[in-house]
Amino acid sequence: MNNNPIGVLDSGVGGLSVLRELRAQLPDESLYYYGDGLNCPYGPKPAGEVIGYVDEGVRLLVGQNAKMVVVACNSGTAAAIGYLRAKYPFPIVGMEPAVKPAVLATRTGVVGVLATANTLRGELFRATSAKYADRAKILMVEGKGFVELVEADRENTPEALETVRRVVEPLIEAGADRIVLGCTHYPFLRGAIEKVIGGRAGIGRAVEIVDPTPAVVHRVRSLLEEHDMAAETGHKPEYKFFTAAKEGEYLKMLRRKSGFFG
Repeated sequence: MNNNPIGVLDSGVGGLSVLRELRAQLPDESLYYYGDGLNCPYGPKPAGEVIGYVDEGVRLLVGQNAKMVVVACNSGTAAAIGYLRAKYPFPIVGMEPAVKPAVLATRTGVVGVLATANTLRGELFRATSAKYADRAKILMVEGKGFVELVEADRENTPEALETVRRVVEPLIEAGADRIVLGCTHYPFLRGAIEKVIGGRAGIGRAVEIVDPTPAVVHRVRSLLEEHDMAAETGHKPEYKFFTAAKEGEYLKMLRRKSGFFG
């Protein structure tokens, strides 16, 4: 048993979608969250630069006695997961677009993947996509403007709906019946994505959103059990938030969007 916290980090607020699921599925675990904020978004940045930002977040969480770290950022995972696992002795869990379940579930044979530029360029994503390319047509599209909308707390605006429409409608028109969310910011735009999908109901097929978060939480649970690191049953969890951004307002947004408080 180990009551130390699980550390979760992202370029900004997107990883809160993972944090919320961890809290729901692992209620005894303390969770410490690092949302960079200062250097977001990671998607367009060079891999070497992203490695530095992610490593800074991991070091902060290590300083808080984190027993495990979840890199709840697809771009951060694509750039830094190999580096981190070579450097640190504890379990590190990364994010990967859920291509496999989407390909196995598609009925049209077409899968759309929404992700950042770095994720789409990453070796892990390219290898996974190549593995299943003979089973379905995989359409890869950058969610341009998605991260910026969520970071600006504007995911429920007409602007967000129009931004999502421009990206998602072409995937549906191309035959995609599975839309994979390849960035942890994108679940915050799920409402807008569902509206666009609903507006295209006349195409005569069901279009479903595929979120990798449940698989990540399952992996965290497995590692906790494998390494005998789970918190004691009934342990009173603690939740803390950190950022590289100007702390006041950004920390308030992290806490509010986490849904943990008030």
